[in-house]
Amino acid sequence: VELGTGKGRFISSMGAMHPDVDYVGLERQEGVIYYAGQKTAAVDPPVQNVRLALWDIGAVEILFAPGEVDRFYINFCDPWPKARHAKRRLTHRNYLDRYRTLLSADGDICFKTDNRELFDFSVQEFTDMGWALSDVTADLHSHPADGDVMTEYEEKFSEKGNLICRLIAKPPSSKN
Repeated sequence: VELGTGKGRFISSMGAMHPDVDYVGLERQEGVIYYAGQKTAAVDPPVQNVRLALWDIGAVEILFAPGEVDRFYINFCDPWPKARHAKRRLTHRNYLDRYRTLLSADGDICFKTDNRELFDFSVQEFTDMGWALSDVTADLHSHPADGDVMTEYEEKFSEKGNLICRLIAKPPSSKN
């Protein structure tokens, strides 16, 4: 599940690369998800394993049953830079609790951003909540990850010289 699909490069590429995996892209902006739909429809050969939904991530638990999701992708989400808006960040502990419930036993989160402050905040949130981190890098393009797909934002920010941060987070094993 990609939380905040944007214009769809990532999810359409992942769908094409992994036809045996079902992908769901959630986006709350109607105009943006329209482009994601166009991009997904333009893949040749056509992808049959990508579904898009106009949806607010704040209600993600309505769409999925506990343990149903193998991986959440959070790519270049809004950093909500003001401290008073921290609870709106998709890596805030309140969201992490929701994701934890929805993830399968071996599930995880793949998180990418160009915003170092958001990345540091997220590392702290994951750590404080007992999530195990792996593949942590503050410079993804110097240490590329196998099978990683570049998003539109990633390309844009990389061209500006911004470093791309990435990590994989696995929730604590006990789901209380």
